[in-house]
Amino acid sequence: MSVTPASGRKASARTSKAKGLAIPRVFSTAGTHPYDEVEWERRDIVQTNWKTGETIFEQRGTEFPASWSVNASTIVATKYFRGAVGSDAREQSLRQLIDRVVGTYARAGTEYGYFATEDDAAVFSDELTWLLLNQYFAFNSPVWFNVGTPAPQQVSACFILSVDDTMDSILNWYREEGMIFKGGSGAGLNLSRIRSSKELLSSGGNASGPISFMRGADASAGTIKSGGATRRAAKMVVLDVDHPDIEEFVETKAREEDKIRALREAGFDMDLGGKDIVSVQYQNANNSVRVSDEFMRAVEGGGTFDLKARQDGHVVETVDAKQLFRKIAQAAWECADPGLQYDDTINDWHTSPESGRITASNPCSEYLHLDNSSCNLSSINLMKFLREDDTFDAERFVAVVELVITAMDISISFADFPTEAIAETTRAFRQLGIGYANLGALLMATGHGYDSDGGRALAAAITSLMTATAYRRSAELAGVLGAYDGYARNAEAHQRVMRKHAAANDALRTVNAMDAAIRTAALEQWRAGLKLGEAGGWRNAQASLLAPTGTIGFMMDCDTTGIEPDFSLVKFKKLVGGGSMQIVNQTVPRALRRLGYAEETVEAIIEHIANHGHVVDAPGLKLEHYEVFDTAMGRRSIAPMGHVQMMATVQPFLSGAISKTVNLPETATVEDIEQVYFDGWKLGLKALAVYRDNCKVGQPLSDGKAAKKAEKPAPTAEPTEPQRAVRRRLPKSRPSITTSFRVGGAEGYMTAGSYPDDGLGEVFLKLGKQGSTLAGVMDAFSIAVSIGLQHGVPLEIFIQKFTNLRFEPAGMTDDPDIRMAQSIVDYIFRRLALDYLPYETRAGMGIHTTAERKRYADTGSYEESGAYDNASDVAAELETLNQTAGVDAAVPSPAHSSAELLELQQGQHADAPLCMSCGTKMRPAGSCYVCENCGSTSGCS
Repeated sequence: MSVTPASGRKASARTSKAKGLAIPRVFSTAGTHPYDEVEWERRDIVQTNWKTGETIFEQRGTEFPASWSVNASTIVATKYFRGAVGSDAREQSLRQLIDRVVGTYARAGTEYGYFATEDDAAVFSDELTWLLLNQYFAFNSPVWFNVGTPAPQQVSACFILSVDDTMDSILNWYREEGMIFKGGSGAGLNLSRIRSSKELLSSGGNASGPISFMRGADASAGTIKSGGATRRAAKMVVLDVDHPDIEEFVETKAREEDKIRALREAGFDMDLGGKDIVSVQYQNANNSVRVSDEFMRAVEGGGTFDLKARQDGHVVETVDAKQLFRKIAQAAWECADPGLQYDDTINDWHTSPESGRITASNPCSEYLHLDNSSCNLSSINLMKFLREDDTFDAERFVAVVELVITAMDISISFADFPTEAIAETTRAFRQLGIGYANLGALLMATGHGYDSDGGRALAAAITSLMTATAYRRSAELAGVLGAYDGYARNAEAHQRVMRKHAAANDALRTVNAMDAAIRTAALEQWRAGLKLGEAGGWRNAQASLLAPTGTIGFMMDCDTTGIEPDFSLVKFKKLVGGGSMQIVNQTVPRALRRLGYAEETVEAIIEHIANHGHVVDAPGLKLEHYEVFDTAMGRRSIAPMGHVQMMATVQPFLSGAISKTVNLPETATVEDIEQVYFDGWKLGLKALAVYRDNCKVGQPLSDGKAAKKAEKPAPTAEPTEPQRAVRRRLPKSRPSITTSFRVGGAEGYMTAGSYPDDGLGEVFLKLGKQGSTLAGVMDAFSIAVSIGLQHGVPLEIFIQKFTNLRFEPAGMTDDPDIRMAQSIVDYIFRRLALDYLPYETRAGMGIHTTAERKRYADTGSYEESGAYDNASDVAAELETLNQTAGVDAAVPSPAHSSAELLELQQGQHADAPLCMSCGTKMRPAGSCYVCENCGSTSGCS
């Protein structure tokens, strides 16, 4: 069901004394259509599943600007073009898509009285078209899915629902979620009104409790694809920390993770998308605990905390606050859930408290407002405002924010909503969510470390300028069309929150001239906005937040998403003829030149990054500049508190919150997670989630499913003792291979002896001076491996365990088949794999010879039989682009995404699912995952 705009709304909306907005022409050229200012080209969009080779999408002859990457055009054609593929109704040009959306916005703006004159409406259309065409910003996905089509005009990506302690309300919750997921959006809600399992029903029996009803909602969500465009529905479930069922809620997903482990050990297919994973519950939602200041102070002081009944508030149970906090951290350590939402902080920044508390969020925790409400989002590409002299163009940034906020408010006037309650709340409070992407790239390009005072100051100043401009424009819109309906009741609170934002800008400590200038510009916007707002109110209860920007980030050709740092220094570039290639981020050379390095030094550093994936020991790079090139994952990954501090710095300048997960290494402890959660509260965050590497069992590895379900042994009457392994000794005379090697400057020898008939039987290693500790350890290691081989331990087991071990010495080798090694042990077992394992086995481990990798560059296949039809074109473009990026064309990576490349370079599994559409490993984007190949997300729109 979709709620259509009520008749007569246009007349009631036009209560202003002004005639409408005058729209200045800043970007477009009078008398010239924006389409005539760019070069267009035709492209064939063909998308395949890289694992199976199956074509999953094909549309030939599409039209895009030549400046758009192949990746961006592929995302748009597959996700946003409407109409049946192959039919005349199918969109085939970016012009059609932009005209469909912009035309709808411009007509609605005219109809609802936003523009002073027809000329202003025409300028608005030109400016909006120019910005979208040149990738300055993008609306959230539902706009591209729905606006201007026969479908309901649903424009919001985020919804918050409500549920009461009645069966009618609970069943209605299931239905409303289903309709929202069908429309391509996500929803969240707080279940704390539902009685706990420790409370009584009117009939005298015990209540079911909210966790039992979560099962039904989870099953429903698991069957619905959001808008037919994402892998699964996106949802958030919140429970207050004082709910009597809080401990069960906290441990729910951790218990399911134990179930996954047990079932996988029994041979069931428990990978994401596997046929047996559906038996596991609660996997379609993010879970968050809503904690209060009272609870956090009890944790800090070591006190107790009361869990209270839902109906009359009596104390059901008193618990140790620290123990409960430890259980929350323990569950998050085990399975990344639950996250935390800091209730008192959220409601202290609430502009509309007289209309109700904020109790829940959208699935990624960036939209926080009233129940039964929605928020439509847009994100700005920050790199577009970096001038050639590496200064930030604040004036053009302000102009973009003005125009985008105007367009977003227009959309509420014509939008459809999934329920009448959501329609009423959204029209009454007109919540908007402008944000940005490419912050990580901007910081790197300007020579700022993400985890640095300068980086944080620049991010905070830009965020303050964005929100200040958004609210100033909102106040101007209120002068033309009237304040939001709920403003009069909440005027005092709204003004108080605006003053808090402005005071945070006053308190912002700048580090250099760039962020100081932006802060000054923000100060002017706050002053103007406060003056206008106090006189006539604001048009919007909320204006800004930071979303994941997964798919739309690719649409804008952004290197980084949302507030995230760069994921890795090496990216994959799609080729016009098909396939992809590995290149070093183009932000890196710009940053190096900004830092003053000579061109020859820049080239040497780029080559080092291409070979290693990081800047450690890069020739000529100063140690103090390493931090500029720190990334989310890899050799120099940003510390967890670096992420938390960045969030805390920008949070005071946002109406909503931030979609971001703080990543921790696999070695992180429960205490580390406790500290992150506690510091998040102390630093004033509104919401926080964590993810410890490899904590999730139900994640497929990059080579997909390799093992079939194991046959169960026949039952026996009595348990039998396992048979002892028998040593099979080598004969006195046996064939052997001696290999000399060099790894990171360390030299050594390996002698591998084989059985005459079949297989490796012994390994001897010579490294270091005779009698040294290193030589003794290697002798002992050799004996242990040799005895294991002779007792029947398969060589592939040793290779799985010992490849990717990382320790010094490491680096370049003198082996043409193994250019880089993470350690000597890593090199040894890669060499043994190449010498002794069949192709199929080692290929599954990602171990290939140089000849095989070269064949892949030429033909698209490691095997002799595989080839692309356009192999010569692909090879030619590979060579050209690799020379540009400083990458050796003879040694392409067998990876298909940055996540897979990072696995190969860093010797660790990037803990992310495979894309259900094309099979490519996804990478984090805020609290979700996004596919670099096809743009699919794990639930966020």
